[in-house]
Amino acid sequence: MCLPSTPFRETASVARVVSEPQEVSMKPLERVPVFGRPANPPRRKVAFSFDGKPHEGLEGDTLAAALLANGIDIVGRSFKLHRPRGIMGSGVEEPNALVQLESGSFDEPNVRATMMPLYPGLQAASQNAWPNACNDALGVMDRFASLLPASFYYKSMMWPNWRFYERFVRPIAGLGKAPKLPDAQKYQKRNVHGDLLVVGGGPAGLGAALAAGRAGLRVILTDDQEKFGGGLLAERFSVDDVPGVQWVEEAVALLEQMPNVQLLPRTNVSGYYENNFLVAAQRVGNHLGPNGQQGRLRERLWRIRARSVVLATGAIERPLVFANNDRPGIMLASAVRRYVNQFGVVPGSRVVIATNNDDAYRTAIDLHSVGVKAICVVDTRAKVGDELRGDLKARGISHYVGYGIRDVVGKRRVKAVELSRHLGDGNLADATMTVGCDLVAMSSGWTPTIHLFSQAGGSLEYKDALACLVPLSCSQSVRVIGAANGDFSLPECIEAGIKAGEAASEQLGAALAVRAQVPKTHAAEHESLRIEPFWFTKSAPTDKQWLDFQYDVKVSDVELAMRENFRSVEHVKRYTTGGMSVDQGKSSNFNILAVMAELSARPIIEVGTTRFRPPYQPVTLGAFAGSTVGELYAPWQTLHAASSHAAAQARFGDYGWRRPEYYPQGDEDVMAATRREVLAVRSGVGMFDGSPLGKIEVKGPDAATFLNRVYVNNLASLKAGSARYAMLTNENGVLIDDGVVVRLAEDHYLVHATSAAVGRVFLLLEEYLQCEWPDLLVHINNVTSQWANVTLSGPKARLVLQQFESDIDFSAERFPHMHFRSGTFAGVPVRILRASFTGEVTYEISVGSRYGRSLWDRIAKVGEPFGIAPYGIEALEVMRTEKGYLHVGADTDGNSNPLDIGWSKIIEKKTNDFIGRRSLQRPADKASGRLEFVGLESVDPKVPLPVGGHFVDAASPKAPAPSAGYVTSACLSPMLNKAIGLGILRNGASRLGEVVNIYAQGRMIAARVVPTAHFDPKGERLNG
Repeated sequence: MCLPSTPFRETASVARVVSEPQEVSMKPLERVPVFGRPANPPRRKVAFSFDGKPHEGLEGDTLAAALLANGIDIVGRSFKLHRPRGIMGSGVEEPNALVQLESGSFDEPNVRATMMPLYPGLQAASQNAWPNACNDALGVMDRFASLLPASFYYKSMMWPNWRFYERFVRPIAGLGKAPKLPDAQKYQKRNVHGDLLVVGGGPAGLGAALAAGRAGLRVILTDDQEKFGGGLLAERFSVDDVPGVQWVEEAVALLEQMPNVQLLPRTNVSGYYENNFLVAAQRVGNHLGPNGQQGRLRERLWRIRARSVVLATGAIERPLVFANNDRPGIMLASAVRRYVNQFGVVPGSRVVIATNNDDAYRTAIDLHSVGVKAICVVDTRAKVGDELRGDLKARGISHYVGYGIRDVVGKRRVKAVELSRHLGDGNLADATMTVGCDLVAMSSGWTPTIHLFSQAGGSLEYKDALACLVPLSCSQSVRVIGAANGDFSLPECIEAGIKAGEAASEQLGAALAVRAQVPKTHAAEHESLRIEPFWFTKSAPTDKQWLDFQYDVKVSDVELAMRENFRSVEHVKRYTTGGMSVDQGKSSNFNILAVMAELSARPIIEVGTTRFRPPYQPVTLGAFAGSTVGELYAPWQTLHAASSHAAAQARFGDYGWRRPEYYPQGDEDVMAATRREVLAVRSGVGMFDGSPLGKIEVKGPDAATFLNRVYVNNLASLKAGSARYAMLTNENGVLIDDGVVVRLAEDHYLVHATSAAVGRVFLLLEEYLQCEWPDLLVHINNVTSQWANVTLSGPKARLVLQQFESDIDFSAERFPHMHFRSGTFAGVPVRILRASFTGEVTYEISVGSRYGRSLWDRIAKVGEPFGIAPYGIEALEVMRTEKGYLHVGADTDGNSNPLDIGWSKIIEKKTNDFIGRRSLQRPADKASGRLEFVGLESVDPKVPLPVGGHFVDAASPKAPAPSAGYVTSACLSPMLNKAIGLGILRNGASRLGEVVNIYAQGRMIAARVVPTAHFDPKGERLNG
């Protein structure tokens, strides 16, 4: 039935029914020809199932297109109220059609049906509903909507306590269900560098890639859809006198022939970071389904570093805000066009198009061109151009100018809409009329997709004419073009793309052989937006007007937040949950901002936007993890001389690196081998593989200033060629690492972090440099794996080194303890540090990693006449315990600070500030009763001290007894022939000589508190 286009009269008391609402019986729809595609050969049928029922789609469909074609109108339920939800969009903006895909090892929740290509045997199920989306037992929640406003749980779930409610809330919260079986799919990570990254493969992105590719730049072109083309695949446009889809194919074919261009379809660029570093997730095998992924890669995570970036990310159409605008059968106007033109699916036979701009008129024209005759266009604007009126009239399309939707008839899906005269600014007259329909296509204008630009640090400005935020400026090398920049017409998009590609080429020094010609375009004649926005319907109940369709956030929720004095957009977001979860506000954020602006009488730009945090689109955990699962989660780091250690019968242990614990000879056990190794070092010379020791280079004019702010003791006064033991604390003043810092030159330091902590220490230094002190001119580089190290320790260590040809003088006078030398050794460049963790004369010899094994073998051979012996981690731990050397993390806990280990005088001498200094001024950090670092010796020298045993006050305490600290390290000393140890004891520094009780595993052991240095307390052996 064709609706009349003439004006009508109305009264406040009588509603005129133009077309009676009828119960819509959905059934599989007839397909219409796909625009720009030959009808033959016909597309093959593809079988799939939804909620356990079999269906058929066509090759090339998305799951959403196939569901629509099969007349499936309810695909899910909203999060909070469990209202029925139908497909609303056609791409990444879709908030409703989130499905559970497959099962078992291929189970995946929260998959957008609009982004999932159909494959044979696909199994999908609705989410957040039981037993299914059409018949959801929790649909009753909608009846109690008035009792469940924004953040109701903060107010209503306080008494008696949250735990009482948790048992009821947890089972029904969430959307999809996490898989229960191990993931059977394969993932990969890759790094790539390029001159230009183009994000978005629509007309603008293709134009940029073509221009830059022809100029010889290394171009990477990405798009999150299955095929390049963007809006050209969904519109009835022509470019260079051929359908847009054919122009796209020709452009892609040209790019494929260019060896300098890399095409990445099905690739979601999810994060934009500093220095043009971007992360993208590519769906390599998703479209093949479980059967097609056997033994093949499913997803790949790209880490992209580009000299310049072009963002052609398009725009997202906004929903209109009116009462019950969330009913199944209400879709975005652009989505309707895409389903018609790209997939040949007509989502309805009686259509109302509701809009406040010119763009949605294309939907009416495209529907009419495929045979839909019952079309009604409802425009809230008071005036519409004569050309638009004429186009609709010529096609017999009903046209109501100056009217808006007051309400929707139908609960499970739309049956009709009630219209009222629009008085401007969202106000409607009282009189209504009813128009029957089975589809509403709505449009409230477009929001540029600027998430990546925002992540890059870009600023935005508000364009009144377009009613949207557009990019303004950014410090990174990035250009935003096309619809993402507010240029919505096809000619503007293609021209902007070509200019951006040429500009990037010139900026990066590539020669342009010839300027590209902008192709001729032919589109619908009414491409301009000419929008007159209103942000919600003021004459209708605001508790029925949806903003966030996924999380059930309504206008009334924002009103409540404003009444409760929430003004920050970030606060309102969290209070209402608008724009959160999987959707991330793609279809709702701007409407929420605009409603906030209107309610608070502020400009939209002043309200601001919420922070766009990566990933903008969901990325699977598998893609982030890549192959780092199972044993590969933390891959073995292998010593450069691993084969030599194995030949020496080393017993290896896992320390992040696979390191020798001891080197047994004959039938020696660990105790015997460790004792022999310790005595070999103390009496002669031993060799130890110290390659895992952390090595972080800090270089730049401000290197001394930077390290002095980071470390507890003074490193600015350190002279070149000297080394200093240093402590590192966090902001709470808690010890987190220690090590020896070497000053290589005035502007160059080498920080030796502990082998277990070097990764996190490096990240901490980077964080402070980038986030707290970006003005300092410093570069940091973790070079741990670039250097192999052999440590010689013992009274004969110097004699062994002097057997090698070197330009370094190893004499005690020329090379004293805690000094550093660089030069050549055995014919290769070398760095040698004289520092000790054994208490003996020690030289740490570092060479390039490729020389690691040969250095070990040469020293072992040359040292044979001196009785050299390799020693492992166990012997090193015994020797450092004998010397009382601190091991941060073993001899400290999460509260230990430098004062607890006797560093108060060092801190007092340092005049400069450092991380944690303020915290160390707190009374609690200086109070008595803290656990302090002490030495221990067993009263019975033959009874070992138990590591982890707690100090208790009485010899026979009653359980539970308070702990006064515990034993942190212990051994049977080969040099002292008695049981010794280290620990942290309450007020330990003042208890020297006192006998304390240690409780462990039901036994009580007596120990004496002594200074930490058990062996060679004056350090005389170090300076031999």
